[in-house]
Amino acid sequence: MSITTNFPLSEKSVEEFVRILLPTEVGKDIKGEAIYKENKIILKVEIDGKEASMEEENLESIIEDQKVIMLKGTLLKAFDKHYPWGSLIGVRPTKMTRRFLQMGFSRERVVKLLSNMYLASLEKIELLMRVIETEEKLLNKEAMNMYIGIPFCPSKCRYCSFASYEINSSLGRFYPKFVETLLEEIELVGELSKERGFIYESLYIGGGTPSVLTEEDTEKVLAAVHKYIDLSNLKEFTFEAGREDAITREKLEILKKYGVDRVSLNPQTFKEETLKSLNRTFNRKHFDEVYRDIKEIGFILNMDLILGLPGESVEDILNTLEELKKYEIDNLTIHSLAKKKGSPLYHVDFEQSEVERVIVEGAIKKLVKEKGMQPYYMYRQKNSLDWGENVGYSTLGNESRFNIEMIEENQQTMGLGGGAISKAIHKETEYIDQIERLVNPKDPALYIAEMKLRHDKKIKLFSKEIV
Repeated sequence: MSITTNFPLSEKSVEEFVRILLPTEVGKDIKGEAIYKENKIILKVEIDGKEASMEEENLESIIEDQKVIMLKGTLLKAFDKHYPWGSLIGVRPTKMTRRFLQMGFSRERVVKLLSNMYLASLEKIELLMRVIETEEKLLNKEAMNMYIGIPFCPSKCRYCSFASYEINSSLGRFYPKFVETLLEEIELVGELSKERGFIYESLYIGGGTPSVLTEEDTEKVLAAVHKYIDLSNLKEFTFEAGREDAITREKLEILKKYGVDRVSLNPQTFKEETLKSLNRTFNRKHFDEVYRDIKEIGFILNMDLILGLPGESVEDILNTLEELKKYEIDNLTIHSLAKKKGSPLYHVDFEQSEVERVIVEGAIKKLVKEKGMQPYYMYRQKNSLDWGENVGYSTLGNESRFNIEMIEENQQTMGLGGGAISKAIHKETEYIDQIERLVNPKDPALYIAEMKLRHDKKIKLFSKEIV
């Protein structure tokens, strides 16, 4: 494939776009030309004998890569492709849309821009607007969030690309030292936070599977958090319990003792054959026992589902949605499967289910309506189903601030533990922030060896002027 244009672009970005949304056109030459006319940009494209064009208001002072965005949309037009999300691939669409609104664009102007330049459907644009309306009530740039990563799991799910290692694998031998090092990091971060006067609104313990911690270590970690971190401004404390095979009632009671108010219990699907094929153990009887314990002890409860798992039909998805009706939950996150480079599935050929969008989305809408839930955060991923997105639904007042802040990248993040990412936010322009990241090692042995070195870098990361 050769890409010839009269403007600079990342060929890799365009090649990836074609691979995902125009897979039959991979390798074909592309010619693009941008023409300036008064206050507009006209983008013309030619590929495989087909031609198309797009005209849009010149917003290059706001949208740095506007011509590239228009090129991608024009490629879809050349082949008469109509996707619900248009050319919006691998981005945070709510963050982008919210920025337009902050700059004074009217709702009508934003809708027109998303429809004409990004080719998004009105249905998806309406979803964006509803989510942003909820987010605006909860976003708080003056505070921070904290994430603690536990990079161990009972088993490695084949679709997973997160920082996680099987507790019974060779890397499991580093578990005791990992916990010891994490306790040291919590103390160091506590000192830094006190010195800088950091205010934390949300704290999220994820992974991996945090509930793989023993009861004793769960208590040690939570006790250290309470001892060294000022939690007086905390509005939510989440523990990603996730898998029923790592949960006990004793662990849940320890969480409650130390102020955790939210947990996740994630079936992903209720078809046990699917989970078995993906190396995820699941016992429905124990799952229900854990669910009853969670409700009895009194947590805000989230469940996650994944649509498009290999081997699942539309009927399987609808059955999972039907089974979910049996549970009283406060949050529901529905993911569209994405083949990620860090997951074993990335290297396995499988045909994603031919999900009938109207049927599945209709069932989801019916389910969340019955449960009194509204969408409150969302994001898209590369390599996901072309119509899909990851959407979080919540009953009123039970929205996860952490989820919102992480997707919108509105707050600074203090990351501790394996694979955790710290983010410092600095003002670049009036409407655009510069985000600097510092990643803790995923590998437990490397995390143990480098924790203090990374902490020194973290001090420097947060030494610059805060937004």
